[in-house]
Amino acid sequence: MKANKVHEMSDEELVAKLEELKKELFNLRLNHATGQLNNPLALNNCKKDIARVMTVMRERQLAKKA
Repeated sequence: MKANKVHEMSDEELVAKLEELKKELFNLRLNHATGQLNNPLALNNCKKDIARVMTVMRERQLAKKA
C-alpha cells in the first residue's frame, strides 16, 4: 500500500483498514507458525502497512489538537 493512498483515506476508512490489516497479520502469523506461509515477505509488508495507517491516524490526531 502506498503512503499516498493512506493519506487520501478518511478517518473511518483508516479505522476499518487497520482492523483488516490486523486480522490479516494474525492469519499470516498463524500460517507461518504452521509452515503454510508461501510468501515470508508478506509479514513484513503487513506490519509496514499497519505502521503507515497508524502514523497517519496519529498525525491527524495531533493536527486536531493544535
